[in-house]
Amino acid sequence: MKTILIIEDNLEVRENTAEILELANYHVLVAENGKVGVELAKKNIPDLIICDIMMPELDGYGVLHMINKMPETAVIPFIFMTAKTERSDIRKGMNLGADDYLTKPFDDIELLDAVEIRLRKKELYSQPSSNTIDQVESLSSQAKGLNQLDISTQDKKKISRYKKKQLLYNEGNTPSSLFFVVSGKVKVFKTSEDGRSYIIKLHKEGDFIGYTNLLEDTAYMDSAMTLEDAEICMIPKQDFFTMLYSDAQVAQKFIKMLSNDITEQEERLLKLAYNSVRKRVAESLLIIRKNYSTEDLKVPITIPVSREDLASIVGASKETVIRTLSDFKEEGLIDISGHQITLTKGVKLANMKN
Repeated sequence: MKTILIIEDNLEVRENTAEILELANYHVLVAENGKVGVELAKKNIPDLIICDIMMPELDGYGVLHMINKMPETAVIPFIFMTAKTERSDIRKGMNLGADDYLTKPFDDIELLDAVEIRLRKKELYSQPSSNTIDQVESLSSQAKGLNQLDISTQDKKKISRYKKKQLLYNEGNTPSSLFFVVSGKVKVFKTSEDGRSYIIKLHKEGDFIGYTNLLEDTAYMDSAMTLEDAEICMIPKQDFFTMLYSDAQVAQKFIKMLSNDITEQEERLLKLAYNSVRKRVAESLLIIRKNYSTEDLKVPITIPVSREDLASIVGASKETVIRTLSDFKEEGLIDISGHQITLTKGVKLANMKN
């Protein structure tokens, strides 16, 4: 059962709105002012918030500002309900991140339609790591005002097939598209002045690539290459920005992805600075493993990886990585056959001391 938080200082409006939603089988929480509403949102993490604008203690704009500051509540769909119908008031709320407006008085159909649409979109955008090409199509087609946008499996022109070790883009190129991995694996890497490469991130099916430079409107600071034969859906730059500007939850989806990228890079820099080579090789093997399987670490998994790519992830020389792999093999942590490495003791690799 979905939980909806109503923040409204008018008792009659609050009770009538709650009654309609409860009859539609929603679990409803109510707050008589903005301050109480923010506390309830933090404590219960509702699936959707409906909030009045003119309230004591903390008005609706203040509530939305507070909600957006907290990572755990920032992605909650937010609907304003208000008697204020001036275009400037509506624009102010939308600029702050509101998803919709209900103008008082509204009927039960208007209320339920708005709630259902926002909850459906929340489900669509809540799991960026499990995207499929059908979800990409839904993401684009459901955004408001996107009648001209069509990203679908029928549009073969937008899905390109790449061979192993083929570049998607190169460092210094100007971004013109957002890339979506339909199938296959892709590495994103930087190359130093002496020609050495360092793998920044590995991507698999369901991942978006290249959005950082699109958002910053800068040339690519890295390169992307397929690790195996892959299918890539290319979303034109203009279509990408149309999605962002037309729907707050699409924007929130990519903001969350950017935030996760920053956190991951900070953690990797710390590990490069303080972890031993053994620890870094073990963690790199597990990073690659995650791209091929989400099974329990106790289950042996074989991963295809060249020594050059592994060294690029570890941040060490190829020779150092090869010696460390030989040590792991002698210790029974892995088996090696050409480019194939079988992680036989995943738990021990994960728990390796620094």
